[in-house]
Amino acid sequence: MSLTQIVRNVFVPRQHALERHQNEGEALQRAVLHHLIKTAQDTEFGRHHVFGAIKDYDDFIAHIPVNTYEELKDDIDRMRQGEANILWPGRVKWYAKSSGTTNDKSKFIPVSSEGLQKIHYAGGYDSVAIYLRNNPKSRLFDGRALILGGSHAPNYNLKDSLVGDLSAILIENINPLANLVRVPKKKTALLSDFEVKRERIALEAMNKNVTNISGVPSWMLSVLTCMMEITGKTHLEEVWPNIEVFFHGGVAFTPYREQYKRLITSPNMHYMETYNASEGFFGIQDDPADKSMLLMLDYGVFYEFIPMEEFGKENPTIVPLWGVEKGKNYAMVISTSCGLWRYQIGDTIQFTSTNPYKFIISGRTKHFINAFGEELIVDNAEQGLEYACEKTGAEVLEYTAAPVFMDENAKCRHQWLIEFSKRPDDLQQFASLLDKRLQEINSDYEAKRYKDITLQHLEIIEARPNLFNDWLKLRGKLGGQHKVPRLSNSRESIEQLLSLNDK
Repeated sequence: MSLTQIVRNVFVPRQHALERHQNEGEALQRAVLHHLIKTAQDTEFGRHHVFGAIKDYDDFIAHIPVNTYEELKDDIDRMRQGEANILWPGRVKWYAKSSGTTNDKSKFIPVSSEGLQKIHYAGGYDSVAIYLRNNPKSRLFDGRALILGGSHAPNYNLKDSLVGDLSAILIENINPLANLVRVPKKKTALLSDFEVKRERIALEAMNKNVTNISGVPSWMLSVLTCMMEITGKTHLEEVWPNIEVFFHGGVAFTPYREQYKRLITSPNMHYMETYNASEGFFGIQDDPADKSMLLMLDYGVFYEFIPMEEFGKENPTIVPLWGVEKGKNYAMVISTSCGLWRYQIGDTIQFTSTNPYKFIISGRTKHFINAFGEELIVDNAEQGLEYACEKTGAEVLEYTAAPVFMDENAKCRHQWLIEFSKRPDDLQQFASLLDKRLQEINSDYEAKRYKDITLQHLEIIEARPNLFNDWLKLRGKLGGQHKVPRLSNSRESIEQLLSLNDK
């Protein structure tokens, strides 16, 4: 009997418990809200907002305003300085460093002990539980897990307090038993220099029996490519014959799918998307045939949603989970057991089902182009690129896009900077196919493109190899959870990249 056959029994109770997501979504979420309010009522934030008087959701929204990072920043900084009972009971020792805001280079997201266990680790546990349920012949635990992580550093030199990538915080605090089945060794996993780290990871992992890998697709691909170069092999299964699943998240998988298919040709390989952010673990792909993810409803996260057509208004409509509609684009608002209260996370999602609640990530509240009323979101971009790649055989490694504003002739367009891992034979044909698909899936874009009156045909500039990695490296953001901004109303990022592209 294999080890996996023995261990899989441990996950059976949770597999049954997850069935409650099918019909009891509202009850699960109301229970989470009750727990959060009751637990935090004696914190400084809880007393200030009179948590003791909150009995239901209507009271909750009456007592607590919607917050951005800027509004919670001062309280979070006091917590980082060692103050206790501010946003969550006790002293919070860990802070996940995330991409910055308008006013700051970085955000520091508190990660409480309860949040670590009942949100982040719970998501990892459930990912395995769902995978084993879907794959009864799995031998997952008969080999090692390659888990990519970032790095961390002392937080204000406070004892036992850390700040860094969430993945590094998870590795630092993981159950020591888990280190028996994972690679690389902890010291390597937490190295800050990604270029040094990826080679060491490859060297440590290439002779192990790795059955599963977890991480951000772009950075994992970099590690695996390095290992192929060292071993001289062509396909990953030549190095790891028993590789069977990639648990991926952090960025959309679409631009990388064909490269992974080329790298891993085994028919037994599976791909499973997760939605794990610095702020929480929110979703798991529970059906291999459906790209949407199951919203995780019984962790320490209470969800609310702002319809994107009202986002940014002074008093937008905000609905709880049981008020959402399929197909609408929503900005997520979360309250968590890490002390985030009605916090706008910055991500947008669309529900594909409400029984159970399943969704796709559609983009970021700041990562879209709406310079001319076209309302282009990241999900549109991913679909358009996928279509153009399918028709031309091209493969996109990285990309970003921004508007070119009206010139003296009132001409304007979208400018795309794309790094191909396999370039199309005809770049103009690729651009036309992308433009055509965007018009098919986005009526606002189609209207603005009508007869080239408002918006001209999009422009594609081919990026030199490694441009995006070089740009991230110059900004000190190579590796970890750092991401390339896909779409932006501002030309700041694309101008920096274009200047680097000429060097």
